[in-house]
Amino acid sequence: MAVGIFDSGLGGLTIWEAVQKRLPDQEFVYLADSANAPYGVRNADDIYDLTVAATQRLFDAGCDLVVLACNTASAAALRRMQEGWVPQDKRVLGVFVPLIEALTERQWGDNSPPREVAVQHVALFATPATVATRAFQRELAFRAIGVDVEAQACGGVVDAIEDGDMILAEAMVRSHVDALKRKMPHPQAAILGCTHYPLMKATFQEALGADVTVFSQADLVAESLADYLMRHPDKSGTGNGAFLTTGDPKRVSTRATQFLRREMTFTAA
Repeated sequence: MAVGIFDSGLGGLTIWEAVQKRLPDQEFVYLADSANAPYGVRNADDIYDLTVAATQRLFDAGCDLVVLACNTASAAALRRMQEGWVPQDKRVLGVFVPLIEALTERQWGDNSPPREVAVQHVALFATPATVATRAFQRELAFRAIGVDVEAQACGGVVDAIEDGDMILAEAMVRSHVDALKRKMPHPQAAILGCTHYPLMKATFQEALGADVTVFSQADLVAESLADYLMRHPDKSGTGNGAFLTTGDPKRVSTRATQFLRREMTFTAA
């Protein structure tokens, strides 16, 4: 039985790897919209349309639950999809929720008034489109007060990672951290708000300093999904596991193999 995992490219494989490790008996259908990546430079309507089309493809593959393992899609499209598009018998979840749960130390279903939390100064690193939505700040404000969030749009990092140029990606990360520190010299915590960025976590940590807590999504999402499936066993779907792409399967398979350092085989979506 399959759960869908969607990303604009290969970044969501960091989520897939973590949830597959956490839920080894669960089948997943992973869909990379490689033909249209990256999403981080697109406008909100484009992101919405592409995310709806990809999610429908996963529904058609037998997935009753789809995880948007893409912060840009979660920020720009998820709320709109949930309010007016997702069928009643399906569920679509994003990747912001587990991050905010961890940062505010409260469960998503906790609807008590916002309260002060331990972390007061937070750096958010994300794609330009994610930063533009201010979705993270909005969701955080529902649950916490007095938290100063400084967002840094990290243009070019996703492209470099997708192209396999990790030296360029590392240089860009350091540049973006320097830019963030000019605006917020002493962040207490940093959010890696893109599923590609866990591959650069060590570089982010080194550039930020050992005293900054770096929140990376993969393990948080895996634990949250395991909890959700335990409470909603009917949402695990009926399909078989697969890796799909809208791009060139051979090229994407090669990149994915390099990305995770394990053999990966994608087929046409």
